[in-house]
Amino acid sequence: MSNHIKLFIPGPVEVRESILQAQTAPMIGHRGKAFETLYNRIHEKLCRVFFTNQRVLLSTSSGTGLWEGAARNCVSDDPTRGVLATVCGAFSARWADVFEMNGKAVTRLTVEQGCAIKPERVRQAILEHPAPFDAIAIVHNETSTGVMNPLAEIVAVVKELSPDTLILVDAVSSLGGVKIDFDGLGLDVVLTSSQKCFGLPPGLAFAAVSDRALERAKTIKNRGYYFDFIELEKFRLKNHTPATPAISLMFALDKQLDDMLAEGLDARFARHARMAAMTHEWVRSRGFGLFAEPGYESLTVTCASNTRNIDVSALNKYLATQGLHISDGYGSLKGTTFRIAHMADLTDADLSELFAAIDRFLAG
Repeated sequence: MSNHIKLFIPGPVEVRESILQAQTAPMIGHRGKAFETLYNRIHEKLCRVFFTNQRVLLSTSSGTGLWEGAARNCVSDDPTRGVLATVCGAFSARWADVFEMNGKAVTRLTVEQGCAIKPERVRQAILEHPAPFDAIAIVHNETSTGVMNPLAEIVAVVKELSPDTLILVDAVSSLGGVKIDFDGLGLDVVLTSSQKCFGLPPGLAFAAVSDRALERAKTIKNRGYYFDFIELEKFRLKNHTPATPAISLMFALDKQLDDMLAEGLDARFARHARMAAMTHEWVRSRGFGLFAEPGYESLTVTCASNTRNIDVSALNKYLATQGLHISDGYGSLKGTTFRIAHMADLTDADLSELFAAIDRFLAG
């Protein structure tokens, strides 16, 4: 389409035409054999992407819904335990809010925007708390700041000091672009959305959920209904969902998972790392800074410090004439930063096209 604008924003991302077309398959009922076959096929492939032999629950929602699911299923109402919510930006702060809105006791471990959650801070927070936390909540990749937190190092501290604490991970803007070994790391909930590294339209969310997270959920009375892990699991075992799912999006997911596995997960992760390196180099070479502290830069979305004080809105107006679009800074970072996503099915050539266009704007 001549009026198509190619997206370099951290969701919704650019979606390939073949994936869009997959949604147009004829409708099927969600209580029949055809759906059971589709669901089973999808689940097997999702487990490979999540690196788990346990389960991946599928939700017709945004990832925010599974934030609420993790809060309601994994954290008891015991005010002496609660959740350790690690906060390093707008989205991790919002997840902490979700726990509170669901009546859970929340201890916030907050660092300055642009900084990562360090294992030693987690160690300190666990040791200072009078009782073991029910759970720790970690946003692996803080989309608002371009910070990727050191997940394996944080997990090691939790396993050492508080082995019964469930480890809940928001991987909304990283899973599918970065390897997260659910079983290998011993995680309990890892959730993500369809519209980021999976390269799909919005509307689906997925969560790998451990056996012990399900056992915790069984002890909690008020889990709600729509995001009840026990109910989702009961239906999953029959290749069904409790409520009517977004079947058209599932057709697209089925096709995209085939393509992701055909590319090869290692190759996909390597492509994301390469695109990140290209973007970081371009940002630095053009006199901008990286907002994330050194060593913790995201591999899927770069948050650039607007050290040249360019008009980001004017830049996007120019990019629109070139059929391209990037993202302004998020929330309090609007104008002082801008973000370039390099995730899903974008390629080196796509980034080269974008950088050439921004260079023309900077020169003009």
